[in-house]
Amino acid sequence: MYLNINQFDESILAVDTPDPLRFAFAKKHSAHAGGMSTPVMKDQQGEVLSRLLTTEKSKSDKRCLYVHVPFCRVRCTFCNFFQNAASRKLVEDYFEALMTELKEKAKQPWTQSGLFHAVYIGGGTPTDLSPKQVETLGKAIRQYFPLSTDCEITLEGRINRFSDEMYYRALEGGFNRFSFGIQSFNTQVRRSAKRLDDREVVLDRVADLSRMDQAPIILDLLYGLPYQTLDVFEQDLNDFMATGAHGIDLYQLVVGGSAPMLNLVEKGKIPPPANTPDKAAMYELGSNFMTKHHIKQLSVNHWARDNRERSQYNSLAKTYAEVLPIGCGAGGNIGGYGMMQHRSLDAYMRAIKSGDSVIAMMTKQHALEPLFAALKSGFDSGVVRKALLPALAGEDAFEFFMPLFKQWQQKGLAELDSQYLVLTLAGRFWAVSLAQACIQVLQQTDVAAKHIDSMAV
Repeated sequence: MYLNINQFDESILAVDTPDPLRFAFAKKHSAHAGGMSTPVMKDQQGEVLSRLLTTEKSKSDKRCLYVHVPFCRVRCTFCNFFQNAASRKLVEDYFEALMTELKEKAKQPWTQSGLFHAVYIGGGTPTDLSPKQVETLGKAIRQYFPLSTDCEITLEGRINRFSDEMYYRALEGGFNRFSFGIQSFNTQVRRSAKRLDDREVVLDRVADLSRMDQAPIILDLLYGLPYQTLDVFEQDLNDFMATGAHGIDLYQLVVGGSAPMLNLVEKGKIPPPANTPDKAAMYELGSNFMTKHHIKQLSVNHWARDNRERSQYNSLAKTYAEVLPIGCGAGGNIGGYGMMQHRSLDAYMRAIKSGDSVIAMMTKQHALEPLFAALKSGFDSGVVRKALLPALAGEDAFEFFMPLFKQWQQKGLAELDSQYLVLTLAGRFWAVSLAQACIQVLQQTDVAAKHIDSMAV
């Protein structure tokens, strides 16, 4: 096989520019790279899911558990995924349904035949559960699911109203990692994003939790928010250092859909978020800051100050691990099928009460999904390793991509040798775009058909 790169434009090859960090591509279109899949008809989804969950799998397969809590007291202005405003009655009814689904899925042969290496309780805002519910959920997961001895069990949430009781009950439930969506410490920036607490309150609370030192405390920061200049972002980084938190994610702001921020900008109530070149400058500042302070880089957007912080769920779930979804709005993948559960709380609750499937959408993944996943994993780590790429139609996938990789090396996005494609700073900023470009190349050439034919032989 030979890849003729002349058939592709700059959306794949990248722009030839002296400043690839800022201008290699027009902009980042999504937070994650993805591949083509085929919808499964509604009347077939139940049978497919039943077959998947009753089939035992190899213990060596990496797998994760994702549990979704679809409530928020306040909708962040940049968020396009708001589902339900929290109320105690709604949360209590939902928690009962959630536990029903969790116990039912836990006893399936697929679940019990392998180990789970990471568990993530996400949302929404999982800390809108009561402290007792958080403890109960953690204990149920540890009781009913086969977890690896070093399983990472993360509780995501907000610092707002995260009490000592919540923290200690979560620890009692077996949670060993906490992730907080800080977004920014700056009070003005936080107000534009509709975050609830001022800078000093957030700083003090994160510092208190970090000093307890019983589990890694991880912070998510966004860059590119309204009012967030380079100076403000640098202060955010210094504030992170001051808290003693054990790890940090630096995520580029990508606003779309019906996010309230777009309407506020249009009405002139807040300034627009940063453009792509300015966000690139922020990423450069953040990356250099971490290097200066000798903070270990675990992926293109995650750093760890503590050896206990491994970011297992992030590195596994968005690349090649199977993910068992539980809860309203949860998404996952099992046995070559992707699935999304009901996003409507009413639909989810009705399905649980009636014993019907909670799946709202299911897709059959592309035959090249293992290669897609390996590419996404490599780009996310900052290094694409020849030895870790699955074969492509019986041939070397790294060698197939070599003409494209050479283009990216010439354009300052990577350094290349016979075994590794190592992303530069610019390449790390554009890692999702590069991974997506590789996937598009596979989908737009006849190599996919050749791969399917080779599998049938």
